[in-house]
Amino acid sequence: MIDRRMLLFSGAAAVVGTAWLGFPAGAAAPAGDPKWRLTTAQWKKRLSADQFAVLREEATETPGTSPLLKEHRAGIFACAGCDLPVFSSKAKYDSGTGWPSFWVALPGATATSRDTKLGFERVEEHCKRCGGHLGHIFDDGPKPTGKRHCMNGVALKFVPGKAA
Repeated sequence: MIDRRMLLFSGAAAVVGTAWLGFPAGAAAPAGDPKWRLTTAQWKKRLSADQFAVLREEATETPGTSPLLKEHRAGIFACAGCDLPVFSSKAKYDSGTGWPSFWVALPGATATSRDTKLGFERVEEHCKRCGGHLGHIFDDGPKPTGKRHCMNGVALKFVPGKAA
């Protein structure tokens, strides 16, 4: 027999499990630039299905699947949604987590918000121009910042060349 406690526990487990498995969790932050306040149909036309799920619905890509993990050339990592440069290759490092990681974002390129979808607080990082979900920031990164900007590779595109 299912009692109230079991029903509440099952519902909470389903919510946490859905977020943990990377299914869409919500909507991206509002775009900072009015030119990038596109409709859902416009975003779906502009992005691949995986990019849309991550950038616009805050999904998480499977760890270890991004080709950007092995990208070691000089250059810029830009938002896959609007091409805004968000990270320099100079700040990229191997965190061992399975996601591209950086110790700092480019100045003024990202915005943050509070994320409690998994039942605890995290810092979510968005593209400042289009509001696309990029990933999360954690306090276990290397010096000099001590931060780990843990990004979804599908939310980024690499532009080879001189790093900022």
